[in-house]
Amino acid sequence: MNNVGLLYVGAVLLVNGLMLLGRVPARSAAALNLFVGGLQCVTPTVLIIQAHGDSEAILGASGLFLFGFTYLYVGIANLAGLEPEGIGWFSLFVAGAAIVYAGLAFWRQHDPVFGVIWLSWALLWGLFFLVLGLGREELTRFTGWTTVLLSQPTCTLPAFLALTGGYRSTTSAALIAAAAAVLLVALAAVLGFRGQPRSVHDRAAAAA
Repeated sequence: MNNVGLLYVGAVLLVNGLMLLGRVPARSAAALNLFVGGLQCVTPTVLIIQAHGDSEAILGASGLFLFGFTYLYVGIANLAGLEPEGIGWFSLFVAGAAIVYAGLAFWRQHDPVFGVIWLSWALLWGLFFLVLGLGREELTRFTGWTTVLLSQPTCTLPAFLALTGGYRSTTSAALIAAAAAVLLVALAAVLGFRGQPRSVHDRAAAAA
């Protein structure tokens, strides 16, 4: 059931990345955020109920709420026209929690590929914090491209592999995943900062 939700997280991240790039209106993106946010809250609730006190199963389900709350928050904020700072600061919490879940994946669950995926999500939500929480507008396009480019490799692809029995988590696979993530983030930087007005770079330098 986790993987069903992960499949649709790839879709909503893609749409939200396009929203940051100005290709999808905020109100248009709201509906999918509400759908996936609801799914990512109902799914872990069902999994926790079915766990019958199994701490490992409960731990595995607990991280899904981070994303469910994010997407519900985004959907409601977009429809209601709320200021984005609350989403940004919540994203900082998500980023910190994602680092903890990455450590658990590496050293407790022996799933290094998902450890890399959790670190990728920590980067994404850290960027959301910078853009939405701190108002670093010069990072908006970079964040949008990073979200678009990481949405499918960190969500849709592993979900399909797991649903079809093809998911394998080995050290070599994790190294490949990490290298791919680094390359995609580098590509996002090229696409995100290319052609930005000089004044934006000047403001970024002044704020550093």
